[in-house]
Amino acid sequence: MSFKIIVDSCCDLSPEVLSTGVYQSIPLTIHVGDSEFRDDETLRTEVLVDAMAMCQEASHTACPAPAEYLAAYEAAEGDVYVVTLSALLSGSHNSAWQAAQIFREEHPDRNIHVFNSCSASAGETHIALALSKLASSGMPFGEVVAEMDRRIAQMNTLFVLENLDVLRKAGRLTRVQSLVTGALRVKLVMGSTPQGEIMRHGQALSIKQALNKLCAIMAADQRHRGRLLCISHCLCRERAEYLRALAFKTCDFADVRIEEARGISSFYANSGGIVAAY
Repeated sequence: MSFKIIVDSCCDLSPEVLSTGVYQSIPLTIHVGDSEFRDDETLRTEVLVDAMAMCQEASHTACPAPAEYLAAYEAAEGDVYVVTLSALLSGSHNSAWQAAQIFREEHPDRNIHVFNSCSASAGETHIALALSKLASSGMPFGEVVAEMDRRIAQMNTLFVLENLDVLRKAGRLTRVQSLVTGALRVKLVMGSTPQGEIMRHGQALSIKQALNKLCAIMAADQRHRGRLLCISHCLCRERAEYLRALAFKTCDFADVRIEEARGISSFYANSGGIVAAY
């Protein structure tokens, strides 16, 4: 049976994967000062990050309108699966869900389901890749949905950021936390709760130490064995490669995949940020 997977642009699938026809990405928009960046194939991460660094105002993002999602659903053939970043971090999920309600009313014979990834970046990528594999296996639509819901509930997302200013300005981190970590040059090891909120796991005095702690957390979690590890990086391929080598050495992942962070992921992770999900 044919299917289509619709993702929002916080999913860090490479241009090569997006061009296969399996996926369609719905772009969010990033506002930096007077400039607007549409998170599609035209966006250049270096330009976005430089603009954010030069802007004194708080930058912000805007989610797609339900009409954008609905147009993608209408153009899709077969079953439609939708994956969005955490509903607690963006209105993208709500827009996708509203569009799905309209689509069901107009096409009661079609299958569609909207997944709240309860994550972002590498986590959303991990879900999209797993979803494609299941849907391609011929598994019935309802079973695919049930299995993906189970996997989302068990997935773990961790990250280490070089700069916490964007998270602070976006209200994801307290001003005191941001100032203290900045003044002491402390690097936080953070992650997401099962509901998709940001939580703190620990801290380190350097990025390398933080990545080591992140990997230790993964190694101690027995659920990681045999899974795929997805790593997204914002302009720091060498850090992603370091984490991959460390993961192969200390963990038991089936494979490790590295992707470049797209616009929305780069907006939050900023230059030097690493996100890992399994």
